[in-house]
Amino acid sequence: MAVTVETLEKLERRITLTLAATVINSEVESRLKKLARTVKADGFRPGKVPMSFVAQRYGAQVQYEVVNDKLGEAFSAAANEAKLRVAGMPSIAQKDEAAEGELAFDATFEVYPEVKIADLADAEIERVAAEVTEEAIDKTVEILRKQRRSFAQRGAADVAADGDRVTIDFEGKIDGEPFAGGKADGFQFLLGEGQMLEAFEKAVRGMKAGESKTFPLAFPEDYHGKDVAGKEADFLVTVKKIEAQHLPDVNESFAKALGIKEGTVEALRADIKKNLEREVKFRVLAKNKGAAMDALVGKAELDVPKSLIAGEAERMVANAREDLKKRGIKDADKAPIPAELFNDQAEKRVRLGLVVAELVRSQNLQAKPEQLQAHIEEISQSYEKPAEVVRWYLSDRERMAEVEAVVIENNVTDFILGKAKITDKQLPFDELMATA
Repeated sequence: MAVTVETLEKLERRITLTLAATVINSEVESRLKKLARTVKADGFRPGKVPMSFVAQRYGAQVQYEVVNDKLGEAFSAAANEAKLRVAGMPSIAQKDEAAEGELAFDATFEVYPEVKIADLADAEIERVAAEVTEEAIDKTVEILRKQRRSFAQRGAADVAADGDRVTIDFEGKIDGEPFAGGKADGFQFLLGEGQMLEAFEKAVRGMKAGESKTFPLAFPEDYHGKDVAGKEADFLVTVKKIEAQHLPDVNESFAKALGIKEGTVEALRADIKKNLEREVKFRVLAKNKGAAMDALVGKAELDVPKSLIAGEAERMVANAREDLKKRGIKDADKAPIPAELFNDQAEKRVRLGLVVAELVRSQNLQAKPEQLQAHIEEISQSYEKPAEVVRWYLSDRERMAEVEAVVIENNVTDFILGKAKITDKQLPFDELMATA
């Protein structure tokens, strides 16, 4: 029988589903008989509970389940018959009027939109590139040295200088009153590394162990502590201890301590360069991918199903709760996080997903087996045992699905960059690494 599809607005559709009462009743009776074989009730042996008792206790529940199952089957059959691509779950409501012996329901739902992508040759994209310089390697070596530095207490006559680790007691007051977070005893920080506000570091710089000082400090307007942002406080600080840092020399011992088998400084720098080049490659790819995707969405015309936006927003809420849980927040799974907070971001994700899917379909940009293998092997090179990482990916469908998604995105990016008007820009290494 032909299915009548009513268009409500844009992507919203409605169809009427009918179920024969005899079919429902027959299925309910069958399920109740099956249930009666295992149901337990006081005064009756298992399998001997009267059908009247089973029907009275479980009839409504079974009726609800049967109707839901039959509606699901009827909706799926109707959608297939009408060749509809249903987006999200339908909303089903029973109709007051129906033919004798039938139950009638209205199923309201959305369909996937038609996606139109304009000529990408008109898109303008800035494609970035970056290289690993000797200066970048030097900075990385210094970071590694600092990670392995040691400290020795300075003499009584020495003053605190940049690079020293200082231990202090401090108390701050605003208008003569203490404030939350404004007091600490035995607090340690590294002077000159931006761990404290510059005014605080400036006051401590040049002090001796055992010395105290009072100084004013103006909190920035954008300070993370909203209660004190933009206000001026008076601080009393006492230096308890000053320790000078010692950085290890860059030599064979240092290289071996970092796991360099050859144990030479040259091998260490080569290893650092290799790792930095891998990181630069992924960051450049991410930036260019983002620019390409923005250009693609800008050339696309479509309506976005509200049901898909709502579903994506709910997933983002679940992810937010999971993140809170990992941070140790109590009752994170019950955190009152409104899905509406994520609507804009969810809409962007869904829109991009629909546009990318259309481009992949129309241009045959699916991931090829050799691309999947190459991507996994590239990832594995940053681990100590690459072969085990490759097996780890290949042994799990979900992990392989994640790899496939990345490869498809790369294919889409390459396709867009191959069509658009490209302006190349060389990014300084530090600027690239500073981006999220």
